[in-house]
Amino acid sequence: MRLIGNVVLFQAAWFASVLGAARGLYWAGPAATLVAVAVRLAQAQDRRKEALLLLSCGILGFAADTALVALGLFLPVRGSFPAPWSPPWMVAMWVNFGATLNVSMAFLKGRPVLSAVFGALGGPLAYFAGARLGAASVPEPAWAGLAAVAVAWGIAMPALSTLAGRDHQASSLLRKR
Repeated sequence: MRLIGNVVLFQAAWFASVLGAARGLYWAGPAATLVAVAVRLAQAQDRRKEALLLLSCGILGFAADTALVALGLFLPVRGSFPAPWSPPWMVAMWVNFGATLNVSMAFLKGRPVLSAVFGALGGPLAYFAGARLGAASVPEPAWAGLAAVAVAWGIAMPALSTLAGRDHQASSLLRKR
């Protein structure tokens, strides 16, 4: 049941982010992500470790998407949020994805090649779907932007899966303080 709930919350927050941004409701995705994160943290055995994982996902996502935007390879709708910085609704999507790493995406832990392939295929599909729903655009030639997303996610996915599978030293340092 926990697995199904994780998938449902992830999808709900993903659609809230994408459709919200497409309609100018930039707060909808982060609000839905807060719900998904609250549920995930309530279920986590080690909340500090999970919170650090989610924070790491947000930071990595912010950096990756900001780079894609700065290079002109992916253009999310942003309202008044300044370019090239990744808008909060997109950062929320990375945090939302992080909430799946120890539940519905746990099968990727310890499988760096599979997680790289999964990221390289799934990342561009998700970005393309978001663009088709009106939350972004991929400038021509579209293959270049989607290839860049594939590279970013092909690197990010094994890194995040590895991070999810580790006992973070930072988490143990926080406990000692």
